[in-house]
Amino acid sequence: MADKKAILTIDGQQVELPIMSGTLGQDVIDVRSLGKYGHFTFDPGFLATGSCESEITFIDGAKGVLLHRGYPIAQLATQADYLEVCYLLLHGNAPTEEEYKEFVGTIKNHTMVHEGIEFFFRGFRRDAHPMAMLCGIVGALSSFYHRDLDITDADQRVRCATRLVAKLPTIAAMCYKYSIGQPFVYPKNDLSYSENFLNMMFSVPAEDYKIEPAVAKAMDRIFTLHADHEQNASTSTVRLAGSSGANPYACIAAGIASLWGPAHGGANEACLNMLEEIGSVDRIDEYVARAKDKNDPFRLMGFGHRVYKNFDPRAKVMRETCHEVLNSLGIKDPLLDIAMRLEQIALEDEYFISKKLYPNVDFYSGIILKAIGIPTNMFTVIFAMSRTIGWISHWHEMLSQPGAKIGRPRQLYTGEAEREFTPIKK
Repeated sequence: MADKKAILTIDGQQVELPIMSGTLGQDVIDVRSLGKYGHFTFDPGFLATGSCESEITFIDGAKGVLLHRGYPIAQLATQADYLEVCYLLLHGNAPTEEEYKEFVGTIKNHTMVHEGIEFFFRGFRRDAHPMAMLCGIVGALSSFYHRDLDITDADQRVRCATRLVAKLPTIAAMCYKYSIGQPFVYPKNDLSYSENFLNMMFSVPAEDYKIEPAVAKAMDRIFTLHADHEQNASTSTVRLAGSSGANPYACIAAGIASLWGPAHGGANEACLNMLEEIGSVDRIDEYVARAKDKNDPFRLMGFGHRVYKNFDPRAKVMRETCHEVLNSLGIKDPLLDIAMRLEQIALEDEYFISKKLYPNVDFYSGIILKAIGIPTNMFTVIFAMSRTIGWISHWHEMLSQPGAKIGRPRQLYTGEAEREFTPIKK
């Protein structure tokens, strides 16, 4: 914290507000004392409000920087696997070889889910959205571990975190299998995290599923690149739910519900829907012209990013992985042809370059998931599965900090002033 102060004048009275400095990023004006002066701040969407202190993730959108515990995302995505990143986010440091081996072993020991979970699925319609099932099942996990929910106990918090990371691929795959009427596939502990997920998704009892190394690598990178993204809507939801003392499974279910919103977690699904709307390479010029027309409501999805004003650092890694997968599988799909042509235009057309509308991580991850054979209604489920480690790490961090308070935002009231009530009979 720096010694600097901001001076705010309210009706002639000067109020001194401390200015706080973090390791990186902008300084922050501490407005917590404003209440005693009869005022509070107004910031819809919390776009200029720091809701917490955190040591987990740093983003500089102007420079295209994303760091997890200080490590650049490109290095983590290319030099570590997803479970290494999970350990890093949860524990604060990259694991040693021995710590990594123990962590992976613990994860594998928790991949199974209670057999009673199968009966929960039977209560869903077959055509239920997988996110609806995921949200319900994850919230229900607390009923199986009610003796291990003391959130003041750091060891129990870490055990809950480990369970969630281990079981989410199993539950996600069960959501998919149930929706298509196939039997559930049990996890296999001789497979890696991404291989295990692919096997539970696509294998059937009648025959084994051949896991393509390029596909497993791509899945692992998708998990890593979506693992955490600072104080976004779903992470803030998890923190707010957790501030009330709610159990971790309920908090993660709340995060899943927030992510389900199309403005948050549905971006890669929206990209595929856009490609289907375009329909043919021959119509790309027409839609690009519409995208450039400010009076046309059509927008190209998957280009540019709300946070990253230059480029999305995750997209560079995802682009390389995308082309590896397409080359490895040799798939001929009209939608993928459209996507590749749009990518070329975005990287070469002066309009896109000048506005920094580069393809983002959602554009490439959507293409990869489509190529692998994952249906679009499962895209956000995979996003939720990837982001669980980020959510639970923020939850764990929040409860580890002294003086944590229940979240209680204020409001600017614009309704009726006090008035007398007239009974209905009068």
